[in-house]
Amino acid sequence: MRMPCRLALALLLCFAGPACFAASGPVRVLSVDGAIGPASADYLVRGIERAAEDGAQLVVLELDTPGGLDASMRRIVKAILASQVPVAGFVAPSGARAASAGTYILYACHIAAMAPGTNLGAATPVRLGTPDKPAEKPPARDAEPMARKQVNDAAAYIRGLAQLRGRNAEWAERAVREAVSLAAHEAAAQKVIDLQARDLPDLLRQLDGRSLRVGERVLTLATAGATVERQAPDWRARLLAVLTDPSVALILMMIGIYGLIFELANPGMALPGVLGGICLLLGLYALQMLPVNYAGLALIALGLAFMVGEAFVASFGVLGIGGIVSFVVGALILIDTEVPGYGIPPGLVVALALLSAALIVGLLGMALRTRRQAVVSGTAGLVGSLATVAAVDSEQPCAGWVLLQGERWRVLAARPLAVGQPVWVLARKGLLLEVALADEGGG
Repeated sequence: MRMPCRLALALLLCFAGPACFAASGPVRVLSVDGAIGPASADYLVRGIERAAEDGAQLVVLELDTPGGLDASMRRIVKAILASQVPVAGFVAPSGARAASAGTYILYACHIAAMAPGTNLGAATPVRLGTPDKPAEKPPARDAEPMARKQVNDAAAYIRGLAQLRGRNAEWAERAVREAVSLAAHEAAAQKVIDLQARDLPDLLRQLDGRSLRVGERVLTLATAGATVERQAPDWRARLLAVLTDPSVALILMMIGIYGLIFELANPGMALPGVLGGICLLLGLYALQMLPVNYAGLALIALGLAFMVGEAFVASFGVLGIGGIVSFVVGALILIDTEVPGYGIPPGLVVALALLSAALIVGLLGMALRTRRQAVVSGTAGLVGSLATVAAVDSEQPCAGWVLLQGERWRVLAARPLAVGQPVWVLARKGLLLEVALADEGGG
């Protein structure tokens, strides 16, 4: 009798489903308001990991985004899929949206919710058009294969997320291929999202008692009355958000280059070199996190090299003008994406170009003024100079020595010299200067 019971127990354990646990702990809320980029990805990924470490029972992502960078979106999706804490995506408040990259993130969440008056969709890869600015003309023939590859890859990606979470995979694929969008009530009716909620308290009330599969476990949420903890972006996320703004990255590069130019032109000043080096490294760090067009970066580098050359080579503006043109073209094509918020405003490019032009004009003006000035070195710099007799030759009263331009020179005059007497330099013969007494009007 014992043997059949043990066998039955073993079979029951083998075929039993995953263990069910009652979740407890606070609810951690992370908010994204704006384009998805390296800074928001870093903030969300670290926020999800920290929530698991702190024992939170649920992470709520409040989303209001027009889209963002593909690499940043995929990093967030990977963090959600690997999370040991259930993640609820909540498009809120009313009037918010989860377009483009936001749609993928919402589909990846364990729970997808939207507030009334919100929308999602338009998940077509941005190379073909953005939610705010659809492509005005079809891509060129050479670009069609690459465009199809991007669309097919994105469609397969979001379909996989939809199937993983048991949501409407057909509509998800249409959002990629046809850039369709849905309002909150339509999304709920078509099983694109799990529920609608007026606000965060309403969302937590509806989620109370809901069971979710997280990895190999099934967790039952207890969100009614749970403590809500909002985690704002820390200094690292805020700094990264500033640095990864393409406009800021470009300005940092310009400050860095000009700082190094001033340091090379005036060795020993230190401050321009130190500030320039720091800004240049920060600018390059920001650019390596952004989708950079390397042709644009090369044109910017070439333009800056030409402008640096103008500071040291008298090309009378040829290098400077060429550098400005190269810089403007490179800056306009630098960021290789059409995602809203990640372009460089043409006005900023024009302002930087005008600043560079002003510096070039200033350098040219200094060069021209220098050419008009009298020579102050060599023989020409000595002749006509006024010096004071420092010593007189005891054997030859008409000869002596003077200090001139930091050097001791032997001098010879037509009349006897006296210590402290001013003399004019008339000519130079080797290491000897011919002088005349100042009272003779030699100058």
